[in-house]
Amino acid sequence: MLYTIVYKILSEWRKLMIRIILVAIFLLLYSIISLILYPAVWLIGKFNKKAKDKSSLFIVKNSFKVVRFLSGTKTTVIGYDRIPKDEPVLFVGNHKSYFDIVISYSLMPGLTGFVAKKELKKVPVISWWMRNLYCLFLDRNDTREGLKTILEGIDYIKKGISIVIFPEGTTSHTLDLLPFKEGSFKFAEKTGCKIIPMVQNNTRACFENQFPRIKKAHTIIEFGEPIDIKSLPKEERKFIGNYVRDIINEIQLKNEELV
Repeated sequence: MLYTIVYKILSEWRKLMIRIILVAIFLLLYSIISLILYPAVWLIGKFNKKAKDKSSLFIVKNSFKVVRFLSGTKTTVIGYDRIPKDEPVLFVGNHKSYFDIVISYSLMPGLTGFVAKKELKKVPVISWWMRNLYCLFLDRNDTREGLKTILEGIDYIKKGISIVIFPEGTTSHTLDLLPFKEGSFKFAEKTGCKIIPMVQNNTRACFENQFPRIKKAHTIIEFGEPIDIKSLPKEERKFIGNYVRDIINEIQLKNEELV
């Protein structure tokens, strides 16, 4: 009996380690291949910017799909048809795990930039592709630089590029949402683009819950109904962060039953 229990534990541990090893090998190969692909894409962009955008999106989206496959992550997608296909939007998400980005970006319907912490700007390979995909590097400790980042994102949206932001500012480890930073919604307030709540459940089960191992997990991602700020009552527009937070919290609690 004891032998059986120990054997099952070791077998499960070995599976978890195999997944992290496979993902690590893929990321290493991806980094090496990027040394060839990135200059090629850069050269394409000198002659055809649209082709550069499309090829960058294709490479990164499919790379994340490979990571999802190797990690054994199965994701139920709800409300994908709610995302407008002919206009840029502001995706607003809850943030629990690194896998939030892996999963959500692999599902983006078009060119989309993520708002990320400024430290990622210094990471080779990752920052290269992030720049190609119009990601924004936010310095939360410098108000002036933060404003420049917001203005840059507003310009992107006006050019037809969607933006993803996690307004909690960091990852939370429980179902309780951290306060939403109101400045996160300037992208929508200044451009009039629609807000799409993007809610994920159980993403910490992929990695963080058993760090540094990766575990096969089932996650949920739901895209909520588009929110048009202009159509909201004045009081709700004034506190748009709380308004969207309440919607995300409601969806998050509802979908916890599906995990």
